[in-house]
Amino acid sequence: MVMSLFRKGPSGLEHVLTRSVGMLGDARHSFDLATLALLSTTDAAAVDADIRATDERINTTEQELRSELVVHVAVQGTLEIGTVLGMILLLKKIERIGDQAKNVLDIAEAGVSLAEEADIADLLDERATISALFNETAELLTEPDSDRLADLNRRGGELLTEHQRKIDEYLQSDRPGREVVPRAIYYRYLKRIVANLLGVARDASDPIQVADHAPDDPEDE
Repeated sequence: MVMSLFRKGPSGLEHVLTRSVGMLGDARHSFDLATLALLSTTDAAAVDADIRATDERINTTEQELRSELVVHVAVQGTLEIGTVLGMILLLKKIERIGDQAKNVLDIAEAGVSLAEEADIADLLDERATISALFNETAELLTEPDSDRLADLNRRGGELLTEHQRKIDEYLQSDRPGREVVPRAIYYRYLKRIVANLLGVARDASDPIQVADHAPDDPEDE
């Protein structure tokens, strides 16, 4: 396994994988709260402190682990550099997911609520689907499986295509801007979250790809 350096052995880096799974759990927590604030009657102010504290914890962990990995390569030599660099990118993607969840909260704190929209049931179902992807990605981090990864990539790719379709639809809509602009922004963040989750899952199986970017989204590494 290409991630065996972080799963077992004498390297002393097993905790890096454990803490990265913890970061992903924190990112899911932020996503669930932020989307709850946007898609329900939950007051955004009630979850603000939790989300921002969680985001700060994710950022701190990412910085600590990145520094440790750099030191590891400096001490041990460049033999493991591909795997280590892949892990650094994986951690960065999780950190970005936390940022994007915080961006969803910003929409709600701007006074936007989709709780009374006609398609709220579909929006909540979509939220649940994406939230479940966090758990699947975490499982692939600890137990890589090529068949499960292929299935995740397929379903995630379908989500990315659908998110872009909705973004294009809102951008071309004749509806008032106050109705479609928040939705277009929301789906842009959802698309980036899904893209980065797929990137994390791929990096867990093949971290040597150090110049990876999300499908259909060159802005995400």
